Amino acid sequence: MFEYQVQKGDTIAEVTRQLNTNWETLRKNNPNSIGRSSRNGNWFLKEGATVQVEKSFEQTLQKVKQEQKSETAVSHPVSIPRTNSTIQLTHEVLPQENSLTQEKQQGRVIEHTLQAGETLWGLAVKKYFVHVKDIMADNGISDPRALQIGQTIKIRLPESTGEKPVVASWYGQDFHGKPMANGDIYDMHGATIAHKEMPLGTKVELKNTKTGEMVRAVVTDRGPYIEGRDVDLSYGLAQKLSLVEQGVGDLVMRVL
Repeated sequence: MFEYQVQKGDTIAEVTRQLNTNWETLRKNNPNSIGRSSRNGNWFLKEGATVQVEKSFEQTLQKVKQEQKSETAVSHPVSIPRTNSTIQLTHEVLPQENSLTQEKQQGRVIEHTLQAGETLWGLAVKKYFVHVKDIMADNGISDPRALQIGQTIKIRLPESTGEKPVVASWYGQDFHGKPMANGDIYDMHGATIAHKEMPLGTKVELKNTKTGEMVRAVVTDRGPYIEGRDVDLSYGLAQKLSLVEQGVGDLVMRVL
């Protein structure tokens, strides 16, 4: 069996097509890698989780990677870019191309020594609030199973950002008590929000500039999936920001 680690943006349709399988088989064989949104009830693949495929696909994968290597200069990392719903492989970082040395580096870099029972998913989502794929890229990790207790890895923490305007909506009773993208149970009265891309666990500050009301929240879920909306608030936060009745409104958000 070959284990593929789900990356940011991967969809069920993409993964099943690339693995030459179907949704029912994928769901049955990988129950711990599948989640369901508390906001809209849609199924999704958990970022950082792994899905298993037959060995024959692993051989195909290796062939594609070898072909990519032959077409890529030695000084560049090997990866297969995402184009029109194509699954992106975890890229291999060559020694001279470690992303921690690049100009794109942002934020403070810390070192973490792995303890018994820790996983990259847990470190990313529950402790440091970053994307799993970023930890893997920064440390040249291609197989999380090869990590050892006592091993030290580098984690690049995101920087706090300035304020930016966002369009916010909210979700409540229909999803109360259902699991969110981070695995926790949704509490419609909690200080939680849904965002399409920000790392799960990211702490933010939201302000209604018209009323002066301000709250702090944590990204725990994915969404909204309606065009023109940036964040989905819990019902409790929408109350505190005077957005319940109007449903959708303009806020200012700042990452803490």
